[in-house]
Amino acid sequence: MAESFSVSDTVQKRNNVQVRGDGPATLVFVHGFGCDQNMWRLVAPAFETRFRTVLVDLVGSGNSDLSAYDKKKYDSLQGHADDMLDVIAAFATGPVIFVGHSVSAMIGVLAGLKAPVKFAAQVMIGPSPCYINDGDYVGGFTRQDITSLLETLESNYLGWSSNMAPAIMGAPGQPELGVELTNSFCRTDPEIAKHFARVTFLSDHRAELPRLDTPTLLLQCSDDLIAPLSVGEYMHRTLPRSTLRIIDNVGHCPHLSEPSASTAAINDFLSTLGHAGHAG
Repeated sequence: MAESFSVSDTVQKRNNVQVRGDGPATLVFVHGFGCDQNMWRLVAPAFETRFRTVLVDLVGSGNSDLSAYDKKKYDSLQGHADDMLDVIAAFATGPVIFVGHSVSAMIGVLAGLKAPVKFAAQVMIGPSPCYINDGDYVGGFTRQDITSLLETLESNYLGWSSNMAPAIMGAPGQPELGVELTNSFCRTDPEIAKHFARVTFLSDHRAELPRLDTPTLLLQCSDDLIAPLSVGEYMHRTLPRSTLRIIDNVGHCPHLSEPSASTAAINDFLSTLGHAGHAG
């Protein structure tokens, strides 16, 4: 007799979904480019006594099902956003707070616009709707910067990873974190990483921001190579219901380099929501 698999089994395998904790609301933690769910290990456990927590690996990352990576589907961030809606349908209970790092903050925006009734709030850590400077908009990079970055990545992915990962991590007093991010980048399948980098760094989701009417926390670092303060301030002006919180930190991954400050900021934000999002 053939073994039957449910939709949740398929989604679990595809995105390596891990469910922990319990509570009347669900926090969904989604990592950034070149990372995996292990990057949440210093933050997510703090919420498990009060919330259901759902951790995922984007398809192509971590222990996701690499055979599910379809370049056509993932040629825009909407493909990953659709995956996250599948995860939420299968594993979330109650209101959902989507916690997205870096590019996954925009994945959260797209998911939130497609199914607004599913989301109580969004937490965006180091988000950027557009990495390329455009007129008055300061994304942090010129178009030539991004072209050069993608060309280098295309020709020498491991070399690019070894140079870029420590710079992205920052955290000058914690060099082991730069090593960890380098190793994470280097574990990613190079062909998938090259494709996802192109989708990530050439994306522009500024037009979607005014349409997201969900309470949103923007967690921005005071010194971030990838998402400078100008981007956080732009998003704060553009998102209808946003709170901007600056963490005193060098780097793009405060959930690793400043986990206590990140957890405190998320708790403060959750306490302002009128449901289970209480600091306890």
